[in-house]
Amino acid sequence: MSDASARVADSTGNWVDTLAPQWARPYLRLSRFDRPIGSWLLLMPCWWSAALAAGIAHDTSRLPLTIILFFIGAFAMRGAGCAWNDITDRDLDAKVERTRSRPLPAGQISVTQALAFLVALALAGLVVLLQFNRFAVVTGVASLVVVAIYPFMKRVTWWPQVFLGLAFSWGALMGFAVTFGRIDVTALVLYAGSIAWVIGYDTIYAHQDAEDDALIGVKSTARLFGAHTHQALILFYGLAVMLIGVALASSDVRWPAWLGLAAFAAHLASQIVRLRIDDPDLCKRLFYSNKYAGALLFAGLLVDAVTRAA
Repeated sequence: MSDASARVADSTGNWVDTLAPQWARPYLRLSRFDRPIGSWLLLMPCWWSAALAAGIAHDTSRLPLTIILFFIGAFAMRGAGCAWNDITDRDLDAKVERTRSRPLPAGQISVTQALAFLVALALAGLVVLLQFNRFAVVTGVASLVVVAIYPFMKRVTWWPQVFLGLAFSWGALMGFAVTFGRIDVTALVLYAGSIAWVIGYDTIYAHQDAEDDALIGVKSTARLFGAHTHQALILFYGLAVMLIGVALASSDVRWPAWLGLAAFAAHLASQIVRLRIDDPDLCKRLFYSNKYAGALLFAGLLVDAVTRAA
């Protein structure tokens, strides 16, 4: 099989395809290191909570190290999560045009090899987690329950995006666990807001596969909402902005954080306006753009934390 034919259908011409050693490419594709958007989206709630907690504490002395450790941990655990997802979904992936060229359904690596790589990534994530306090370690390990069950939810419920939100938003709790050794109401409200955000952007993402999913019986909010997706996004994106706003208000943040939230809200609104659910390429671009939406909010929270600690 040529390397060009070995590429995943929605991955073209990235560093893995051009620079990585041939033997490593299936593993890097399995963990989505060739397409790190999922890692960035997993990371954003981690960074939000770290910055917000530092602002509440009026202490940013540990924030740079926390930001770096969260970055490493998010990429390691996203890779492990993707490996688990592909192991459990390998038969379904073989039936979907966009995913049939992934390493497992394409036969580039075995399930045993994928499991070994998953364990290696999970151990890397554990090393990062052990740099924090005991409460944060327990909180981080608890997330594995949601991660483990998520791939099976598309088989049993029309709302698998809720379970993805539970997993991908866990970082909204971690910043408080690391900073204060506890999870308070503010952290839970931030977590709920992030879940609503994830439901929204993953609904957009799922519209890429809606037709194939219907053929093989896979459920999603994209199929559930269908032509009413714009209205659903107004609901969930609006809920995300409102809940995150409540978390900020309860934290007595200053204007930089509110400016970040306003920019975040404007970005989400632009996605709703631009979305056409029958255009898979546009759905993909809008999904990817959520990295920037999350970064805008983080920037505001970071400036707020620095000004409050000064």
